[in-house]
Amino acid sequence: MRFKLILAFVDDDKTDKLLDAARKAGATGATIINNARGEGVKKSRGIFGLELTSQRDVLLFLVEEHHCRQILEKIAEVGEFDDTPGTGIALQMDVEDALGVKHQIESLSAELKNKI
Repeated sequence: MRFKLILAFVDDDKTDKLLDAARKAGATGATIINNARGEGVKKSRGIFGLELTSQRDVLLFLVEEHHCRQILEKIAEVGEFDDTPGTGIALQMDVEDALGVKHQIESLSAELKNKI
């Protein structure tokens, strides 16, 4: 079984909504890294010219490659990534090898057998 890693960088107030959407689209779990910081093309400035940054979360999804595009598109849709600048980004990466995912492989294999 081949896996891909989806990384999504989102405002922390959207994390739960994106996790729910990803799960409905086929993700079997996620790892969340809280309190990440990032900046876009232009730095945000607030009162008195001080830098203004919102808290971001990094969501990591290890997914079976056949589910990847569907999950990625659902995350982007729910997160409004293409509609509103600065709401977040998501990307996918190939995973050469993964350990500790035996339970996930068994679950996905059973799901595929039920579809056939």
